[in-house]
Amino acid sequence: MSGLVSAIFRHPIKGFTPEQLPHVDLAPGEGFPFDRLWAVENGPSGFDPQAPAHVPKQKFTVLMSIPKVAAVRTRLDDATGVLTAEAPGAPAFSGDLADPAGRDGFAAWLTPILGDDAHGALKVVDGGSAYRFTDHPLGQVSIVNLASVRDLSARMGVELDPLRFRANVYVDGWPAWAENEWTGRELMVGWARAKVFKPIVRCAATHVNPTTAERDQDVVKALFDNYGHMFCGIYVHVTSAGRVNLGDAATLPQETAA
Repeated sequence: MSGLVSAIFRHPIKGFTPEQLPHVDLAPGEGFPFDRLWAVENGPSGFDPQAPAHVPKQKFTVLMSIPKVAAVRTRLDDATGVLTAEAPGAPAFSGDLADPAGRDGFAAWLTPILGDDAHGALKVVDGGSAYRFTDHPLGQVSIVNLASVRDLSARMGVELDPLRFRANVYVDGWPAWAENEWTGRELMVGWARAKVFKPIVRCAATHVNPTTAERDQDVVKALFDNYGHMFCGIYVHVTSAGRVNLGDAATLPQETAA
């Protein structure tokens, strides 16, 4: 039995709006295209663009610390490189984040929107062509099993929006929670081959409703109370290039570790 790719998303700015895609081309060692290219420092983070290295997510404007980030709606235009952003009560923003002036402009626009929720000066940092601001330094592509989200929702007595988990790929048709046992195994996602790296440990970012921008569910506690772990989703590393389309098969992995 295989699952099917139900949705594909990228997040150009860490913590900000997921953008849905009809397909994506994945390749080994490249991460997810246009995903987490930029992050917004919440005070100096220590990130050096000349020698990029992993920085804890707490150094940035992320949902676990600033739920209000979810109220900002961003969109990247691939053809022009221009990012547009909107937020309640604010004029719209438009700028090129590949340009230092565009990054400064977005930080200036965002500052009054976040207000006292930001504890330091805001600055947009650029990871360059090779670096991605993922939560885990080796977390290249994230996949969430929708059956697991539904099972958690049923146990909590609420309907959780899968976008709380901010994955790149959402798969339907896998058995709930089977993915937690797949570390080291190989699978096909569309026409790309990948190896499962590890389950994703969840944080308070999942407590934020992506529609209302409010903390309304303690997802981490619910995971631990119901299952004895705080996992939802897996990181995979692409081992063979290929395109992933909506509706493509996402095969169950081999029974033994690759």
